[in-house]
Amino acid sequence: YEAVLAGRPPLAFLEVHSENFFGDGGAPLAVLQQGREAYPISLHGVGLSLGSAIGLDDTHLARLARLVRRIEPVRVSDHASFARAPFGAVDAHGQAVHAGDLLPLAFTEASLRVMVRHVQRVQEAIGRPILVENLSAYLRWADDALAEPEFFNELAQRSGCGMLLDVNNLVVNALNAGQAPVAQACAFVDALDRRIVGEIHLAGFSEQRGLIVDDHGSRVHAPVWRVYRHAIERLGLGPTLIEWDTDVPALDVLLGEAALAQ
Repeated sequence: YEAVLAGRPPLAFLEVHSENFFGDGGAPLAVLQQGREAYPISLHGVGLSLGSAIGLDDTHLARLARLVRRIEPVRVSDHASFARAPFGAVDAHGQAVHAGDLLPLAFTEASLRVMVRHVQRVQEAIGRPILVENLSAYLRWADDALAEPEFFNELAQRSGCGMLLDVNNLVVNALNAGQAPVAQACAFVDALDRRIVGEIHLAGFSEQRGLIVDDHGSRVHAPVWRVYRHAIERLGLGPTLIEWDTDVPALDVLLGEAALAQ
């Protein structure tokens, strides 16, 4: 934080996890407000649980809406995932169990209806469209009926939201499925309605016990760069973020990755 605020590197925007700044005061919010004075801010959430059939968390949504009013971000996003469920019964506080993870949806008409309903409610609460990101998913549901790009095309058309296209997640999923990563990821990009993509994410991955994990802990890998080039050729230029959340290196390394994307 200090290096960015002191050096003011030439960046188009900064992106933060919304939930880290839900407090009404304190050091995190103060740092974010300083960052907002220097750069546009994009709010990227991990906790809305847009695909949970049990419904949205009213408190979480209210805190997000308050943060949006405070920061006036250039974009607001979250994931096509679920995390909340009534695991047998609600806990002592009357809240649903929360998995603390981004769990993948079944790509079905029923899941799509849940997503549309919740996306529209979020957009009404914050007064703007949101972007919804595709996951790195380590399992698929047996009742999948829609291709994932079709799911996102329909979600955008029915709800008015956009898509946050995570290119690294496309490559990770293809590798774990034993598919040719570049060809499979480019085919996904080609199947999207090019009008819906409002931001792109790039990141590093690692191999852990035979599984490719989207851990955001290294430089962007060559196949991801190749798919990114294809994506911007087809979709046009737009906001792109380098995600690096674990084993965070010196700022110069991060800025070097951003320069490569540029």
